[in-house]
Amino acid sequence: MASHRRPSPSGLAQTARVTFVSAAVATAAAALAAPANAARPGAPSGTAEPSGTVKARVDRLYEEAERATEKYNAAKERADGLHRTADQAADRVARGQEHVNRLRTALGMIATAQYRSGAVDPALQLLLSSDPDGYLERAAALDRVSGRQAEQLRVLVAAQRALRQERSQVARTLGELEDSRRAAEERKHEVERKLAAASRLLNSLPQPDREAYGRASRSGGDRSEGSLGSVEQAVEHVGSAAASAAASARGAIAVAAARSALGSPYAWGATGPGSFDCSGLMQWAYGRAGVGLPRTSQAQRNAGRHVPLSEARPGDLVVYRGDASHVGMYVGNGQVIHAPYPGARVRYDPVGMMPISSVTRP
Repeated sequence: MASHRRPSPSGLAQTARVTFVSAAVATAAAALAAPANAARPGAPSGTAEPSGTVKARVDRLYEEAERATEKYNAAKERADGLHRTADQAADRVARGQEHVNRLRTALGMIATAQYRSGAVDPALQLLLSSDPDGYLERAAALDRVSGRQAEQLRVLVAAQRALRQERSQVARTLGELEDSRRAAEERKHEVERKLAAASRLLNSLPQPDREAYGRASRSGGDRSEGSLGSVEQAVEHVGSAAASAAASARGAIAVAAARSALGSPYAWGATGPGSFDCSGLMQWAYGRAGVGLPRTSQAQRNAGRHVPLSEARPGDLVVYRGDASHVGMYVGNGQVIHAPYPGARVRYDPVGMMPISSVTRP
């Protein structure tokens, strides 16, 4: 049977398709606009910030952009789910309306037959009136018709009630969908602002310093953050040969997939196969192993069993910072593979490169 569902909005999907292009354009424009020896805003003319200060500010901006990216990913994931829910509900509404129409047609034929015999039942007259619902919901009215007709009326009342409920649910879902779309759009603009600011700062550094920053590992202050004990001792342990074997066959497949992505560019909001953000790389790699990870690093933190860092095995997810805003995959020898930040490519870095909040084994 053909569905009568009207197509629902899908603007977020279009937004997601142009996300990376928008960010790249904004970043490139900012880089071209900023002079190579630009001073920090507010600093005296002709002065420039020390390279170390600029690098620290860039690190902070990238962290803030990464947090905004994960919020964007969460909002987009919710909107995508709501879009599917709305589509399914709209299909049910269309089928429900067709069912109601068939029931009303059948009862109308009964009324027509009675009319020809000169005795139309009052219940059927009201049923076919412009506002039958109120009458039909009064159960006493069913006493006016006989067995077969009464059952058909009961079925119609139930079908009309279900149809009203479905329509109300569709309206609520579409309202939530619009809220999630707005949230995703706000996060998108926030990410682009942070990335443009980071680009301007990087452009203020001398070329050798910019190149050195691109080669440097991620860093983030006190590495003892979290409840994993001594990170230094744990890192030394997971670098041993005993920790080089994956914990499961699917973990080994995910590691192989992550290795195949080495050199791919970072793109916020991207889940591969040509570009990735941090959680997108984890989701894609485990997807190759038939495992469906959630979209965000915060959700991935709880997508399996937590293990001590000292027991990390290849394929485990290493989640960073107290807010779980970055994630990488442990691959053995004290290293992770991750998508670091815009402008960098998927690469190896030391597992202890940033404060570790948890290690999760999917």
